[in-house]
This record gives sequence, structure tokens and C-alpha cells, in this order.
Amino acid sequence: MSKITYIEYGGRQHVVDVTEGLTVMEGARDNSIPGIVADCGGACACSTCHVYVDPAWVDRLPAKEIMEEDMLDFAYKVDPVRSRLTCQIKVTEELDGLIVQIPEKQI
Repeated sequence: MSKITYIEYGGRQHVVDVTEGLTVMEGARDNSIPGIVADCGGACACSTCHVYVDPAWVDRLPAKEIMEEDMLDFAYKVDPVRSRLTCQIKVTEELDGLIVQIPEKQI
């Protein structure tokens, strides 16, 4: 298990244990984290699981693939460095302590 911190737009924090092998989106879904909608169920076919990765974690995550980059074009207030789709981030023990911030809204 890895601890992932989800920070809602208003500042409320949710620190939850997420099983390795799941995605950060699945961890949010399984723990009823508000603000991560995940309309496509994790198929990288929408941008409703968009978050901002804490700056300390940006370089520690795997690089964005082209499909994720394309879907981020549809996300709300994209940050070119910190924006990620949680469906594309697999939880590993190296991600223990990851912090993500949920934007004001999802499209």
C-alpha cells in the first residue's frame, strides 16, 4: 500500500492507502474522493480525473504518454508541468507519499 494525499480545491485533504498496481484514479474512486469524476472509467478517453501533481513529485512520475497529453488539451486550467490524468499514474511503492491537488472543476 502507498499513501496518496488528495487535496480538494477548497483545501480539504484526504490521505488514503492505495494498493500498488491500481491507478491514482482508482484509489480516488475506491475511497470516494470528491472532485475526481473519471467518466471514462480510466480509459484515458476524457479528462475528468485531471489533477495537479505536487511540484516535489513532478520529476518522480513516469513521463506523460502522447494519449495523456492529447486528453489534457480538454482539461480545465491545465498547468503544462503539473497537470496529469490520475488514470495514467500507476501506484507503486515509489509513489508512497504522492500529493495531488484537484482542480476547481472538471470539464
